[in-house]
Amino acid sequence: MTVTLITGANKGLGYETARQLLELGHEVYVGARDAERGEKAAAELGARFVQLDVTDEESVRRALATVDAAEGRLDVLIHNAGVLETALDGPAALRSFTTNAVGVVLVTEAALPLLRRSANPTVVTVSSSMGSFWAVTNPDRPESGFPLALYAASKAAATMLTVQYAKAQPGIRFNAVEPGATATDMTAAFGIGRPVQESARVVVRLGHPRPRRPDRDAPGRGRDPALVSAPGRPAGWCARVRPGRRA
Repeated sequence: MTVTLITGANKGLGYETARQLLELGHEVYVGARDAERGEKAAAELGARFVQLDVTDEESVRRALATVDAAEGRLDVLIHNAGVLETALDGPAALRSFTTNAVGVVLVTEAALPLLRRSANPTVVTVSSSMGSFWAVTNPDRPESGFPLALYAASKAAATMLTVQYAKAQPGIRFNAVEPGATATDMTAAFGIGRPVQESARVVVRLGHPRPRRPDRDAPGRGRDPALVSAPGRPAGWCARVRPGRRA
């Protein structure tokens, strides 16, 4: 059984991703900062719960220790926790980068020992085309009209971190994906987004990994572990980034 941990999974995209992966036979750990909400979500789904605040290193350590004690490994890690700040000031910047970018580092570093014990380790970062320099400077793209400087900058950082991890950890498949604008609590103020079930399918496609093939998945070969959102493509389309080449 595939052991999967999803951060920020007590609602929205993370919750639906957990539901779909459970249907595929995964053993899913719902990571949530709020214990009451997280336990409720896990009970509804038939998943397991771990208290996990991606901005708190001790919380992260305890969560991964719980998974380690129960499973001895981690097959899939999905970085879904995120915040969207509309203000542009110091406190909002700290919240944005601590959750959307630093959280990726804290959780990944704690998870690496468990991922290395997996026969097919996979990490998926839920990123955004708001982090694409091309998209936010293209007047034909909707991203160019949203005044979300901190969300855009922190998602760009999350995508770059994913690429760098892929280069540094060639034995683990790392992916960063644009799931598409999704109707969740985070986007409610903008009145945009498609049903969460559709966007979750994009994440699930990458979080339900195929068996690794050394001839195709080795860095610098035809398929590289790093996948990042590609400008101008539909949600879920990913470009392959190869060391030493331009994306």
